[in-house]
Amino acid sequence: MPDATFAALPTTIFEEMSGLARAHGAINLGQGFPDNPGPEALRRKAAEAVMDGYNQYPPMAGLPELRAAVAAHYHRTQGLDFDPAAEVVITSGATEALAAAFLALIEPGDEVIVFQPFYDAYLPLIRRAGGAPRLVSLSPPDWRFTKSMLEAAITPRTRFVVLNNPVNPTGVVVPDADLALLAEICVAHDLIAICDEVWEQVVFSPAVHRPLMGFPGMAERCVKIGSAGKMFGLTGWKVGFACAAAPLARHLAKAHQFLTFTTPPNLQVAVAFGLESMDDWWKQMPARLAASQQRLASALTREGFAVLPSQGTYFLNVDLAASGVEMGDRDFARLAVTQAGVATIPVSALYEADPVTTILRLCFAKADATLEEGALSLARARDLSAQDLAGRAI
Repeated sequence: MPDATFAALPTTIFEEMSGLARAHGAINLGQGFPDNPGPEALRRKAAEAVMDGYNQYPPMAGLPELRAAVAAHYHRTQGLDFDPAAEVVITSGATEALAAAFLALIEPGDEVIVFQPFYDAYLPLIRRAGGAPRLVSLSPPDWRFTKSMLEAAITPRTRFVVLNNPVNPTGVVVPDADLALLAEICVAHDLIAICDEVWEQVVFSPAVHRPLMGFPGMAERCVKIGSAGKMFGLTGWKVGFACAAAPLARHLAKAHQFLTFTTPPNLQVAVAFGLESMDDWWKQMPARLAASQQRLASALTREGFAVLPSQGTYFLNVDLAASGVEMGDRDFARLAVTQAGVATIPVSALYEADPVTTILRLCFAKADATLEEGALSLARARDLSAQDLAGRAI
């Protein structure tokens, strides 16, 4: 019989909203993927590697050239030093790296601090590994945590903290002061930090991403997870990196070998090529996305929506209550996709308890015309929601 733990899980909000977008022919500003094909040089390199390269099982922990390229990239861009042979594991996407980290490190009964709103894979994976989430709730508009919030979540059974930075869904790049505070708490309470940093290259000036691993006392107690899919806008490739001090990395590799075991070699070859040769990409890509962010923010502002700041990721958020929408975010998102032709993500779906119900997440990694039309569609949804509420009041 299926385990009730998973049988009872709802469909992820991303699949739900994308499914509704397909069914209703709606613009999809919900799920976070670009609508362009990605860098041609990388795609050609992957195709060449299929036709001319090795297509059997690559080494379990990843091709040596990709592990070396990941280590070199993080040294150049973030000042981190990894031994590619002992401290870098290539995974089939960042979610697999998260699963490997949770399954490898969590013992039954261990408590794990998780900030909400969160990426929706965290809690089911933590629970399947035997862990117990300890939720710290963040609120708009700044989404920050304090020392008292962290201390209140810690008990003698707390062993881990999960940090997403830059943050999906809020678009926040965690300030240095907050990172320093979290590092101090981890050291004081002997916590391991599992750092989901997949958006680390999608950061808009003047914000700067800093890895938690670079703060005092954290090099030996961090798992740093990255994503080539997010770095290069190739989300379907599912090539991830898990980097950690050798004792932790050995555990990660053992879990990884019993999950996907390995990752397609042609994609690994292409990602290594990109990390080694596409230096201009790290300036061009964020600048292009920042322009798209501003395009959507301006279009929404013209339509009377209150837009929250976004410093990174593919996402910005609107405050529905401040925009004249009286519906909760879930009801409004469903109305918007089914009746106004635009899919979004209600941020309340990314809380487990006591959710904020007034925030809607939109993806701006789309063409300008799509963003403009999406803003108009969202304004139509606001009008429809007002009509719906007026009708109920009669």
